[in-house]
Parts: sequence; C-alpha cells; structure tokens
Amino acid sequence: EKRLCVVIRFLLFTNPGERVNRPDFGSGVLQLVFAPNSPEVAAALQFTVQAALQRWLGDVVEVDALEVTSIDSTLRIDLRYVIRRTGEQRTERFERSAP
Repeated sequence: EKRLCVVIRFLLFTNPGERVNRPDFGSGVLQLVFAPNSPEVAAALQFTVQAALQRWLGDVVEVDALEVTSIDSTLRIDLRYVIRRTGEQRTERFERSAP
C-alpha cells in the first residue's frame, strides 16, 4: 500500500499539463503556494485537492478528512482516507516547499 501513497503524492504535486500522456492529470495546488494566505485561497486549495482525489482516485480511496495549509512557501496537506478495497483507514501528510 506504500505505492498508493506515492501515487497520491504524484497526483497532488503534479501540475496539469506536466504529464505528456495525461495532460489533465494533477491537482495544480503548487500554483497557489505563493498566493497570499486567506480564507479564499485555503478554500480553493481544499477544493482543488478534493476534486483531484475524487477524479483520479475516487474508485480507490474515500476521503474522510482533508486539511490544506500554506505557510510562507510550504504547502502541507493532511489527508485521512479509507482504501475502498480493504476498508483500511490511513493518514498521510504531504509537504512541499517551493524553490
């Protein structure tokens, strides 16, 4: 199941247009890392991540909880989900700092 964590990481930190064979794959959240912190940006990040997970991995995972925070140039995504096939609940934290 570690492979699933890697797939989620790729999905979260890939910008649409970055993958040649799947140009619409990705979440695009890295584009918002430098946006000023505000409730609107936080809501946009949350919505973007939720939509990407549902679109690309909705048949594999069910999202229980999702929190997206952006502090300075670091993006943190805390995700709690259930693996549909096994019913196993997992919690992961994904972080990325902008260069």
